[in-house]
Amino acid sequence: MSAVPADAVRTAVGAVLDPELRRPIGELDMVRDISVDAGVAHVAIALTIVGCPAADRIATDVRTAAASVPGITDVALEVGVMTPAERHALTERLRGGRGREMPFGPGSLTRVIAVTSGKGGVGKSTVTANLAVALAARGLAVGLIDADVHGFSIPGQLGLVGPDGSVPQPTRVDDLMLPPVAHGVKTISIGMFLRRSGGDSPLGAVAWRGPMLHRTVQQFLTDVFFGDLDVLLLDMPPGTGDVAISVGQLLPNAEVLVVTTPQTAASDVAVRSGLVARQTGQRVIGVVENMAAMTLPDGTVLDLFGHGGGAAVAEALSGSGSEVPLLASVPLSPVVRADADAGVPAVLAHPDDPAARAIADIAAALSRFPRGLPGRSLPFRPR
Repeated sequence: MSAVPADAVRTAVGAVLDPELRRPIGELDMVRDISVDAGVAHVAIALTIVGCPAADRIATDVRTAAASVPGITDVALEVGVMTPAERHALTERLRGGRGREMPFGPGSLTRVIAVTSGKGGVGKSTVTANLAVALAARGLAVGLIDADVHGFSIPGQLGLVGPDGSVPQPTRVDDLMLPPVAHGVKTISIGMFLRRSGGDSPLGAVAWRGPMLHRTVQQFLTDVFFGDLDVLLLDMPPGTGDVAISVGQLLPNAEVLVVTTPQTAASDVAVRSGLVARQTGQRVIGVVENMAAMTLPDGTVLDLFGHGGGAAVAEALSGSGSEVPLLASVPLSPVVRADADAGVPAVLAHPDDPAARAIADIAAALSRFPRGLPGRSLPFRPR
């Protein structure tokens, strides 16, 4: 039997994906010495940090990849850690040489969509979580920022809560944070940085005012490595307060989805969140009416929160040459609520549920407008 070339093993091992960075470890310079001796592949790799949460998975995948090379009978794996200089070089490469700056500004090709509401309790976070997962299921690279700092709920809805109630923290590579991934969505939330005091006690509360809120949103946008995204969703806090103003300043290019329930008490307030977004230069791309009438098994229609609120918000925000559509009327659904509590969004767990189908239709509508340069101003002038 001819000797197995080490290059064949290096190629197989180099193609293994880092589960956090979603890039091949060969591209990330994590592969070290590789040799083959009498059918045994001796493989050395370097992880980004000590205690890397993905260490076991990477080691398993590397062993599997090396063993898949014809002629390899065993794999001897050595796992080390990058030097500070290597980590610095990696973070610079991940940032594309741009240094520590926010990558989602007006020149970005990533589509940024802020999901807002006038008041709390309208199901905005549930819509956002399901929409993010539905977009990812359509093959898009999706990031999600839980900007509702005081009322964060995204980690729980995406299943990022362990049996003991713990929420995984982002992996830190120097000053870069690698967000946890749930259902194909890269997610960051302040809830990932809070800890319980013990037992079944709740996560700590966030009692911050304007400057701290602004800094948190800015850090999520700057220091979290989302990679090359098609869509970045922001689950906004209800109302028109500090975070809405900060996002308007940091992301004037963002598009806005306004979520409301059908009742007048919610829809009247929802209009204001759209108006504030416009004042900061953002564009309202649609309205989602949540908790609309549901049809019971016997055919009875339960109109619990009234009707017409979504259409009223869309009409109020239209005009002056800017038409704001009612993208969907999502019926009230116990299934969506139960799936959110279970940490598996209904668009995955029960895709045939009427509410899940309505949210999937929103994702389909948004997917028809891919990111790109049409309509953008290029950074130069003709002579």
